[in-house]
Amino acid sequence: MSGVNEIRSTFLDYFVRNGHSVVQSSSLVPRNDPTLMFTNAGMVPFKNVFTGAEKRDYVRATSSQKCVRAGGKHNDLDNVGYTARHHTFFEMLGNFSFGDYFKEQAILLAWDLIIKEFGLPRDRLLVTVYHDDNEAFGLWKKIAGFSDDRIIRIASSDNFWSMGETGPCGPCSEIFYDQGEALRGGPPGSPDEDGDRFLEFWNLVFMQYEQVAPGERIPLPRPSIDTGMGLERIAALMQGVHSNFDIDLFRALIRAVADATGVDPDGPMQASHRIIADHLRASAFLVADGVLPANEGRGYVLRRIMRRAMRHAQMLGARDPLMWRLVPALVREMGAAFPELGRAQALIEETLKLEETRFRVTLTRGLAILDEESRNLHEGQNLSGDVAFKLYDTYGFPLDLTQEALRARKIGVDKDRFDTAMARQRAEARKAWTGSGEAATESVWFAIKDKVGATEFLGYEAESAEGIVVALLRDGVEQDTLRAGEKGFLVLNQTPFYAESGGQVGDTGILRAGATRIRVENTVKKVGDLFVHDVVVEQGEVKNGMALELEVDHERRTAIRANHSATHLLHEALREVLGDHVAQKGSLVAPDRLRFDFAHPKPVTDQELAEVEDIANRVILENAPVATRLMAVDEAITSGARALFGEKYGDEVRVVSMGAGARHPFSIELCGGVHVSRTGDIGLVSIVGRSAVAAGVQRIEAKTGEAARRHLNAEARVLHDLSGLLRAPVEDAADRLSALLEERKKLERELAEARKKLAMGGGAASEQPIQEIAGVKLFSRAISGVEMKDLKSLADEAKQSIGSGVVAIIGVAEDGRAGVVVGVTPDLTKKFNAVDFVRLASEKLGGKGGGGRPDMAQAGGPDGAAADQALAAIAEMLEQRAAS
Repeated sequence: MSGVNEIRSTFLDYFVRNGHSVVQSSSLVPRNDPTLMFTNAGMVPFKNVFTGAEKRDYVRATSSQKCVRAGGKHNDLDNVGYTARHHTFFEMLGNFSFGDYFKEQAILLAWDLIIKEFGLPRDRLLVTVYHDDNEAFGLWKKIAGFSDDRIIRIASSDNFWSMGETGPCGPCSEIFYDQGEALRGGPPGSPDEDGDRFLEFWNLVFMQYEQVAPGERIPLPRPSIDTGMGLERIAALMQGVHSNFDIDLFRALIRAVADATGVDPDGPMQASHRIIADHLRASAFLVADGVLPANEGRGYVLRRIMRRAMRHAQMLGARDPLMWRLVPALVREMGAAFPELGRAQALIEETLKLEETRFRVTLTRGLAILDEESRNLHEGQNLSGDVAFKLYDTYGFPLDLTQEALRARKIGVDKDRFDTAMARQRAEARKAWTGSGEAATESVWFAIKDKVGATEFLGYEAESAEGIVVALLRDGVEQDTLRAGEKGFLVLNQTPFYAESGGQVGDTGILRAGATRIRVENTVKKVGDLFVHDVVVEQGEVKNGMALELEVDHERRTAIRANHSATHLLHEALREVLGDHVAQKGSLVAPDRLRFDFAHPKPVTDQELAEVEDIANRVILENAPVATRLMAVDEAITSGARALFGEKYGDEVRVVSMGAGARHPFSIELCGGVHVSRTGDIGLVSIVGRSAVAAGVQRIEAKTGEAARRHLNAEARVLHDLSGLLRAPVEDAADRLSALLEERKKLERELAEARKKLAMGGGAASEQPIQEIAGVKLFSRAISGVEMKDLKSLADEAKQSIGSGVVAIIGVAEDGRAGVVVGVTPDLTKKFNAVDFVRLASEKLGGKGGGGRPDMAQAGGPDGAAADQALAAIAEMLEQRAAS
């Protein structure tokens, strides 16, 4: 039992037998501590448990926590590969007690494990305790039987742990192993303690106080235990090697490097092999936990780690990208303990390959320019900061790479001049931004971005986290505080809230801290990658620098995920049904619905829509994984990924694929939005609307999941009610309704004919409307109950019935308005003009104008009560015109 995987499992199994719950390693991106760039110790996931802010269903825990120390306060990057025990990525084995057992049980468990389970020799072990911790001193004597000289009192802060300036704290006890006289160094506390002979491999922290103020501590009501054992260190001890890079895990990875390059791993290039093996682990695990290469924040640290390894791969003579080819070896060694490696293997490989391909171009070009610019420099001199900035700004050559390339020649870089050039570029970029058509008020965001940097987005993997307030605004002005009842904008150093973009709406949710409660009403992006939360302070107050608990509205986000993924499926289904010309022209992804606009020259038929819906739902029922990859934008589009309309893409893009296929996934799109994990999570998709929004642009609207179910159920209830009213089975309801509508049309036609006959005096006893004026027949009648559209046909009938003359008919509607039609038979149109008559009648009806032809004209007016007056005016005009 000495292999890394065996040691890990033995440690965890031992503590399970002793009543501990195994807790899976948390992400390298800490959700519960916004002050940390990466998870750097085993206790980080339990921070809120130790402080009492969080309760869990166990009081004893054990874990093997993955950790990274490569940025900020804990930065071991430059030492990695050149020392025996520095790593960017490492595993921390630990056992934890949350107010359950304390010092005696912790020491007893530790001693029993290292002696009985790990079989370390007693005479090689010694421990340290804090100088005034007499209790721990006595317990080590009692449990281990150590003499006083093997229990070393240390007065420095090295043996007293604290979470911060305030909070839980307590003394430590570190366990050391004597690796033998062949190695240089003395025991802890001695002048030569920094040597390699005495190796500390386990630290027991006894949390027994709370630091309430500088110089003031009070006992904790429930003292706790936090321990940390470096897996790589204990493996080196148990395998009898002095360097962590000689343990089985690293030898396997280094062997893979050597096989790929043909370079002796133990020769002059030993450090390069070690750097690649170490950085491979850090890079792969960071990508698996959602970190991708970037120019700021966590992504920048990842990029530095990757590129440092890639530089050494080139130094080993690798002509093609190397790192991605090593991933299978890493998955073989660590995939069983960390399944996320296997799940993310494709993403890890593609990310490494893309980054190294691009970096090799940068490296070749940058080194050539650097060589030219530094040719005349000598040891102790500095490269011009302007040259270093030009390499960075124009050729993408990072400053730290310039510094490392010159370090072997002991040449530095004028950092001040570099910083000046960087500041000048930012000022010019800000000027260009405010002059690009953006509102002047938006310039405030550029200033904030310069001050606080980009927001770290955690929302692809998390819906809750912690963040630190880095900016507050109200009415366009920065503030120190927002109080209860105030609205404003809030910026955090990291957030799980998605900012509105790509058609997807922004997240909403709640921010909390003690008595403070803040409602997030929307989240938007400013100046590219600054996530701004539109907030209302409901309780308490929020200040700059305050740590907040961040909680995205889970139900709303879940619905958005389903709708966004369904949009991708509908897009591809539309292409299958309508043709490859279909291209997205806009979209909306909201929690209650989705809208998708696309290019298509004519309306989509019912049959086509049904087919689109069927295809999308078949893919949903496959329940296939939804995968995300990082690719170069050109490569992604060449591979068949579809770009979203109106989106701007950088050199690297997220590629989302979903649905099984014989050769490739059903859908592949460039997309920065959030999606379901599997297509089955969508539930179902139902198209609920369609329309044309512009020439050649069609729109469909749809619902998914619960919203679709409710919509379909509502339609089913309506259909059931209709079938009851029609007294027909549901399957016959459409035919029955069609027959009734046809029957109604027939009856309406018959009724209209009857009304027209009645209105025109069709009854035997009806008054005849024909009179003769100055020798000209005038058919004159005011009627009701007839549609206005039928007046002309009535006038035509009247003209035929009188043979020669003038017809004037006024129809009065139920609302009191009137329409007038005047017809003149062909033989009289040279003498009488129908337009003149209707204009006169319209004036009497309270209207204006009228128009038509000499033989037929029409007008109207609001005053139907004046119909008889209008007809009398027509008769008078006829008499005058006839006599002239």
